[in-house]
Amino acid sequence: FGSFPMILDVYREVLQDDFDLPALQQVLRDIRSRKIRVAAVETRSPSPFASSLLFSFVAAYLYEADAPLAERRATALTLDRELLRELLGEGELRELIDPEVVAAVELELQRLTDGRRVRHTDGVHDLLRDLGPLTEADIEVRTESVDVASALDRLEESRRVVEIVVNGEERWAAIEDVARLRDGLGVQPPPGIPHTFLEPVDDPLGDVVGRYARTHGPFLSAEAATTLGLPVGVVETALARLEQTGRVVQGAFRPGGSGREWVDDAVLKRLKRRSLAILRSEIEPVDATALARFEIGWQGVSSEPPRGVSVLHDAISQLTGVPVPASTLERDVLAARVSDPGTGIDQLMLSGELVWIGAGGLGSKDGRVALYPRDSLATFWAGPDPEIELDETATAIVSALGEAGASFFRDLYDSAGGGDPELVLGALWDMVWAGMVTNDTFGPVRAYTDRRKGSGSGKRPLSGRFPAHSQGRWSLTTSLLRGRETSPTERQAAWANLLLERHGVVTRNTVLAEGLSGGFSGIYPVYRHLEESGRIRRGYFVEGLGGSQFALPGAVDRLRNETRSGLVALAATDPANPYGGVLPWPDLPDVRITRDAGAYVLLADGALVGYLDKGRRGLTLLDRSADIYGEVSRAMAEVAARHRRLTLLTVNNEPAAVSPLAAPLSEWGFATAPRGLTYRG
Repeated sequence: FGSFPMILDVYREVLQDDFDLPALQQVLRDIRSRKIRVAAVETRSPSPFASSLLFSFVAAYLYEADAPLAERRATALTLDRELLRELLGEGELRELIDPEVVAAVELELQRLTDGRRVRHTDGVHDLLRDLGPLTEADIEVRTESVDVASALDRLEESRRVVEIVVNGEERWAAIEDVARLRDGLGVQPPPGIPHTFLEPVDDPLGDVVGRYARTHGPFLSAEAATTLGLPVGVVETALARLEQTGRVVQGAFRPGGSGREWVDDAVLKRLKRRSLAILRSEIEPVDATALARFEIGWQGVSSEPPRGVSVLHDAISQLTGVPVPASTLERDVLAARVSDPGTGIDQLMLSGELVWIGAGGLGSKDGRVALYPRDSLATFWAGPDPEIELDETATAIVSALGEAGASFFRDLYDSAGGGDPELVLGALWDMVWAGMVTNDTFGPVRAYTDRRKGSGSGKRPLSGRFPAHSQGRWSLTTSLLRGRETSPTERQAAWANLLLERHGVVTRNTVLAEGLSGGFSGIYPVYRHLEESGRIRRGYFVEGLGGSQFALPGAVDRLRNETRSGLVALAATDPANPYGGVLPWPDLPDVRITRDAGAYVLLADGALVGYLDKGRRGLTLLDRSADIYGEVSRAMAEVAARHRRLTLLTVNNEPAAVSPLAAPLSEWGFATAPRGLTYRG
């Protein structure tokens, strides 16, 4: 739509306000009419006009220091070296040039790589012309399938090479270099050299020193002087003369080096091109496995997590607002981040720092809960659904809680008219999962999910009248929101920052997996503002997840550099598991894979290698190589230890007792049972 008004206005702004196109047209007309004369010149540095553009470009690099490291290094390598040195200092290139590139280029220049070694006699002559005088041992390491001694004899007989003494050491040289070496290094030519090869050259010292620079990486003048057998002052004088002609440059180039170094201009360009290619490969989008590996590390998941109150606080803060099945919250999700969390959640709730809110029931013995800091509950949570319909018992409970405030179940039971305690308690828990009622401890939730199959009461308190999942003081969640109004914009901004803290990298799929109200379109304006203010980065960080990806600067560097996370067993519902949410499940036609409570994923360095369906007691291995059986068995034992008992019936739809995994599992506490393999500890 080339004539669309918004498009036209963009072109007008760019071509008239930012770039003065009318003035450019006038200049071109004046050139055509010969009012302006054009003179072609070749300069060593950018023109004043071009320098101003380069300065603006470098300024963008300088003032966007929060950009990911790979992008900043790649940008700097594309800049003019003189301007870069003027603005950033001499040592900048030390940090930009890759040390492995320096080593590889030096090997190539010295003909020490496999593809550049000499394979015939004529190649030996070319080698001496390119690199200068070499000892026979030096020639040996630069040849392949060549009898060096015989080759040198034949070349000497045909007067193509001669044997000379350089710096007290016998070396072989191409006969074309005799005059150059005589006048530049003071080498005595052997007798019998044709007069043609003894005629003086224009700059013998510059040729010798320039060849050394051309065949080496960044070097110190003292290193060149030692190799050539010349005083350091003589070499520095020759290098300064070569610098004036643009053949060599001086500066700080070698990573980890010190002092002022010299390098051939063509070699420096080669080093920059190679380093830039590596950096550009680093800023390419990573694959799904790298994202999964990053999420595990970013969220602090480990098979040996740390312990401590501060670790628990950090884990809960990162899990704020995410609905997690109550049965897995402490046993799996928190246990993967904090060693022995114990009753830490209860202590935080009793101190008034933390609250839990129901987020939907899961059958008769489980439901999703979300944790919120009490002070920021109104910021992250909009309240229960106002359209929920309440029966008579639930209405009586709400009325009692509204009048008396936080109450024990005994009082709620009486207010509801008594009768069957299970009916009243069932109505109460229906309101819990609807997000209308909460408790001042997490004990009732544990008791609710720990009830034995076929028993509605489970362990009873001392009174013996009401079950354990009725204990504690109950209160309306709306009472926690009184006097704390939050606008939708504030809530979206808070969630935008929370998702970044939880995931590091946020994509459209991330927001969809979180089930955030308003979806990605609702939170996108916040991220756009954060990006414009330089607080976060936008880019294409993960392959296949769309172009609108936002990340914290530190998260981008870690995403690209996270190399190993080991094999970990995660609850399928854990927010650190991207599969089935941010990333799609693999296509397994014979296996049903979902993010259900009681299901676990086995991730090896981010790759999905296994899926445990505890309800069906079946394990599916996507990677069936024997190398991972030991780690898989260890992970299965960790899961079994959390449940205190686990029976595995099948492995890849085959009886577990006769599967290849049976022996490794037995080493980790699994024993043969009538129906499969049972964990005995």
